[in-house]
Amino acid sequence: MTSACRFATEQFTKLRHKIGLLVLVIVCAAPVDVGARDSKDWIVLENCRLISNPANDGDSFHASAGAKEYIFRLYMVDAPETDAMNPARLVEQAKYFAITVPQAIEVGLAAKEFTREKLSEPFTVFTRMSDAMGHSKLERFYAFVQTKDGDLGEQLVRNGFARNYGFKAVPPGLRNSRLEVEKLQQFEDDAKRERIGGWGANGERLNVRAQKPAPLSVFVAEKNAQPRTFPLANTFHRIAAPLPTRSTAPVGSVESQKSHVKEAIDLGQIDINRATKKELKMIPGIGPVMAGRIIAARPFRSADDLKKVNGIGDKKYAKIRPYFQ
Repeated sequence: MTSACRFATEQFTKLRHKIGLLVLVIVCAAPVDVGARDSKDWIVLENCRLISNPANDGDSFHASAGAKEYIFRLYMVDAPETDAMNPARLVEQAKYFAITVPQAIEVGLAAKEFTREKLSEPFTVFTRMSDAMGHSKLERFYAFVQTKDGDLGEQLVRNGFARNYGFKAVPPGLRNSRLEVEKLQQFEDDAKRERIGGWGANGERLNVRAQKPAPLSVFVAEKNAQPRTFPLANTFHRIAAPLPTRSTAPVGSVESQKSHVKEAIDLGQIDINRATKKELKMIPGIGPVMAGRIIAARPFRSADDLKKVNGIGDKKYAKIRPYFQ
C-alpha cells in the first residue's frame, strides 16, 4: 500500500512539472501589447497636436498622436469646471479659490484658453495609460504634458488657473511624487500671493500672468520608457447618446405643456434673502414646499447655510447651491 502511494505521488509530481512547463511556454510565446493600459513604464507620445473639441478644458483635452485621437487628463492638478454639469464639484472649487460659482466658471474658461494657447504647438505626452474616466462618458488617460515652456500642469498652477490637487504619480525621471507636490504647492502659494488667475478673480486680475519666470520642470523619461512618434491603438470608446423615446402621454395644448417646464435661470443670480417664492421655484430641485421653508428660515448669512433648511441634504445642496449668489 505504501509503495502504491509513493508511485502515485511521483506520477502526480511529474504531471505538475509538465503542466508548469506548458504554462511557461504559452506565457512566453504570447504577444506583448505595448498599448496595454496601466503600463508600468512611461509611454512617450511625441509631436502630439491639440484637437479642438467643446469638451476640452484646462486640465483635460482631446489630442492626436499621428492619425489617432486620445483624451488626456493632467496628473496632480485641477482646473475649475467650464460649465454647471457637475454642480457639487463646481461649488467645492469655488470655495477653494474663495470666489463665487460664476467666477469659478470664468476661471475654468480662462484655464481652457490658457491650455489652448500653450498647446498651439506640438507637444509631448508621458502616459502609462491609467484610466482617468471620472464623470466623462469617454475614456481618458492620465498624463504629464510637456510644452516648449515646460510641464503644462505647473504652468496652470503658477498662473492661478489650477490648484495643487488630483491623482498623483511619480513624474518621469523622478523617484517619488513628493518633490513635485511641494513644487506645485510653492507655485500655488506664489500665484495666491500675487493674486492672479483664480486667486485674483475678485479683483479683476483673472488674466494677469505670473510676475516672475517660474523654474518649470522638463521631465525626462527613464531608459526603459517607450518613445513613440506613431500612435498606440485607439483604445477609447465613444458611448452613443440614447435615442429619444416617443412619449405615450396624451398631447395637450401648448400652454399646458409650458406650464410644466421651468424657465431657464442663470447660475449665481438668486439672492438667498430677497428671492420671491416664484423665483426660488424656478431653481431645479426646489418646489413650493421647499421654497416656503427657505423663506421661513431667513435671514441667511450666505447661501452656504442652505444645509440648515429641513429637507436639504448634501445631494440637494450640491444641486441647488450654484444658482445662488
